[in-house]
Amino acid sequence: MEFRRTHEAFRERWEKTDDKMCKNSMSFHLHNTLRREFFASYLFMLEQIPLVKLYAVTCEYIMGEKQFYYRAQNFYKNVPASEEGMMGGFMEISEVDLEGSRQFLKKFVGPGKADTKRALDCGCGIGRVSKGVLFPVFESMELLDMMEDFILHAHECYLGDYADLVETYYLDSLQDFTPPLDRYDVIWMQWVACHLTDKDLLEFLRRAKESLRPKGVIIIKDNMARQGCRLDPVDSSLIRHVDIMKSIILQAGLSILDVQKQEGFPDIIVPVWMIAMQ
Repeated sequence: MEFRRTHEAFRERWEKTDDKMCKNSMSFHLHNTLRREFFASYLFMLEQIPLVKLYAVTCEYIMGEKQFYYRAQNFYKNVPASEEGMMGGFMEISEVDLEGSRQFLKKFVGPGKADTKRALDCGCGIGRVSKGVLFPVFESMELLDMMEDFILHAHECYLGDYADLVETYYLDSLQDFTPPLDRYDVIWMQWVACHLTDKDLLEFLRRAKESLRPKGVIIIKDNMARQGCRLDPVDSSLIRHVDIMKSIILQAGLSILDVQKQEGFPDIIVPVWMIAMQ
């Protein structure tokens, strides 16, 4: 398995530390081992354990932010406020993505299901999903994103007349955001759960559950690994296998209503799954 050899080499060298390097725990050899081999070893363990907590290895702070989140913010500073930017260069799948989301949402909204009064779009970007999926269904919307440029472009340009239906724009990071109690019929999380550590995702889902109105639902749509977990150090996104995501959801005290794979994407695209919960 990938990373196995690195993991074993790291473990063997660490076992020698007590005997050979205990007098100087910050020796060159130990320091080098930690810097070069620990992360690859950790990725190996991610594939062995169904659910791990990334918090322990992402708690280093840079300019007041956890390194994991600091890198994500830096990445999105260079992403243009456009549909192309939101799709990461895969504009050809945008309409397929939106149609899949529209059909999935229909299962949970309407008579006898979740109401259509208000929805929250988490990690909204410029509002691509809100405009293409949510605004036609809900009476009002609230949008949240950590990038001010995206929100400004959404309000001033991209949303057009739909901007009048936005009650609130939240400029905040999801790990720090506490949604108001008993407020939303649907909370939509697309391509944003992957930017939260296991610990922060678990805690946000618990908070989000308290913000749902009767019969309200939370929908996560995200990249899901074919096996284990994959961490992209460039944009600090953690791609989890769908079973790992379901484990986090259940630990948050939520019930899973439905799980569906997004169809129609080319094979080179990481699989995208939709999960509805309440």
